[in-house]
Order: sequence, then C-alpha cells, then structure tokens
Amino acid sequence: MIYPSIDKILNIVDSKYALVYIVSERSKQMTKTDYYQKPLKEYKCKKDIGRALEEVYDGLIHVEKH
Repeated sequence: MIYPSIDKILNIVDSKYALVYIVSERSKQMTKTDYYQKPLKEYKCKKDIGRALEEVYDGLIHVEKH
C-alpha cells in the first residue's frame, strides 16, 4: 500500500494532474540539491517521489488552489 494514500492527498491538491506535477518537480529538486525538509529518518518512503508525496501530505509544500 502506498503511503500516504492518494485519496487523502487529493483533499489537499485539487487534481491528480497538479499532484503529479508538484511531486515530480519536488522529487527532481530533492535529487539535484539533496535538500530534504525533514530528517531522512522521519520519511517512511525510501524514494524521493514518495518523500515528495509525504511532504505534500504533511503540509510542508503549500499548494495554492485556483
């Protein structure tokens, strides 16, 4: 099972397409800069794409709704 659940994240982000864009950009940023908003021990996921999803779910990435 994926953590965090996509259904829970879609309460934060309006559409799946916006979510994919936000998470992919953040994942690329993590890979390039090696900067994480939480200590690595606190992430449940080992891959950057999952870590980006966790950041959105935890409110560390603020999404503006239009």
